[in-house]
Amino acid sequence: MTLPDNENDNNVASHKMYMGWAIKLAKYALDHGETPVACIFVHYKSKQIVAYGMNDTNNSLTGIAHAEFMAIEQIKSRFPNDPIGFNQFCSDCIVYVTVEPCIMCASALKQLNFKKIYFGCGNDRFGGNGTVLSINQDKSTVNYNGVVYKQKSIPGLYRREAIMLLRYFYVKENKRSPNPRIKLDRNLDKDNFPQINWSHYMNNNLFGQEFGLHNLSHFQTMDDIEEFSTIDWNLIDSTYDNILNDLQLETKHFKLNEYKRLKV
Repeated sequence: MTLPDNENDNNVASHKMYMGWAIKLAKYALDHGETPVACIFVHYKSKQIVAYGMNDTNNSLTGIAHAEFMAIEQIKSRFPNDPIGFNQFCSDCIVYVTVEPCIMCASALKQLNFKKIYFGCGNDRFGGNGTVLSINQDKSTVNYNGVVYKQKSIPGLYRREAIMLLRYFYVKENKRSPNPRIKLDRNLDKDNFPQINWSHYMNNNLFGQEFGLHNLSHFQTMDDIEEFSTIDWNLIDSTYDNILNDLQLETKHFKLNEYKRLKV
């Protein structure tokens, strides 16, 4: 599924569509016993979904099986024995992920030159895109042309939905945990949400470019822009048993040969 040609990556409608896919995949992860974190990778020029991933740490018992790494492996499979082509392709992709990448994933996304990172809620303990560290802004990483670059990172897309999915997870007992905690006494808060300090992730100029000058007041008040200020309960309370098949079909629509022609 793609947007019309006149839609660009700074359009809130496109943000909602792509992050909507990620939220649905995160809900699928939650329904199958995983931490509800998921991502969608979108090719910048064609506006097509090229990869997706969700956390698989509980199922695989592997600490590095984060959503971003799952999606990266899908892209890597398109470029066997072609690390330069792989790296160049990553630089043309935008990441939509429900929760701010951890420091490990933020470093991988930066080193692989992904064009831009959009995420839902911050990661208070391990966030690598502004909350704890700003890996995306480091001055030591170079792109495939050897040029130092800073990676833009924009939060707030379906932020409250992403928070609610995590709350759903943390009030449940994780039976795959080495030391499962009894959580029956935890209450599910559906009404209160922390403020978002936009300045941790971007300046007001970038905020205006991404969300429009009419939303600049939210930068100062540290609240959600109008499009994401009300929770879409249907989005996060529905089930998505077919989403893996749907996303597989979406990624099949992207033809690598067409991408290569775009680069000429």
